[in-house]
Amino acid sequence: MSSSTFIGIVIGILVIFGVFIWDGGSTQSLFLIPAMTIVIGGTIAAGLSGSSFAQIKRIPKLIKITFTNHHTDVEEIISQLIVLSAISRRDGVLSLESKLDSLNNPFLRKIIQVIIDGADPQTLISITDSEIMHLSERHNSNIGFFTKLGGYSPTMGIIGTVMGLISTLASAGQDPQVLIRHIASAFIATLWGIFMANIVWLPIADRLRNLHNLELQENQVMIDGAFAMASGETPSMILSRLVGYFPLSQQEEIYKRQSEILRNSVIGRD
Repeated sequence: MSSSTFIGIVIGILVIFGVFIWDGGSTQSLFLIPAMTIVIGGTIAAGLSGSSFAQIKRIPKLIKITFTNHHTDVEEIISQLIVLSAISRRDGVLSLESKLDSLNNPFLRKIIQVIIDGADPQTLISITDSEIMHLSERHNSNIGFFTKLGGYSPTMGIIGTVMGLISTLASAGQDPQVLIRHIASAFIATLWGIFMANIVWLPIADRLRNLHNLELQENQVMIDGAFAMASGETPSMILSRLVGYFPLSQQEEIYKRQSEILRNSVIGRD
């Protein structure tokens, strides 16, 4: 399913280019290959100059991520944590090993494995803090890269405009149609530079930043739950702690649902 980023870009294209055509413009004058090549090619080249080939290779994957809906059910994560804590409290920490394969989230699986291996709460926090730090470094590198592309793109549009004006001046005294074509090419380069920056590169950077914040929040829920589990807190206490991630208006209903899940999981093991 398409994400809001994809929908937003499509709407931007329809509004900007649609109004241009509605106002009497032609698509032929918009899609000038030389102007588009200067803007897009020059922007990617500038990005490569300040990063690496590895970063450039990640562009298609990162764009695919932004165009895909990201949905993680935090309540489902809480359900898994309280059930795991109930099992651990009843049958011991080592009993959690049989449940690892049922955990779809790799970060949750990792921190539960750390608990199984006997890490104390402080060691668990040290390991997860390191994980979060490296995660943030990777994500911020990708976000910063697209932000830089958004900065380079208008400049490349200006370069294309200057080149078009130079060609226009060089053609002075020739057929007026030639002059008009050069002037159009010059301003189209500016259009593409601004368009790519504000409708493509910068929105992708913002989407990656939003996804990063969502992942941090989800990971923090897992860390808090795992820390409480390693500290010996009861499942009901862990539940009370984790529902605090939701607005007050939702907490009571979520607590009731999760309490029912906890009761069913305990009864199911009797």
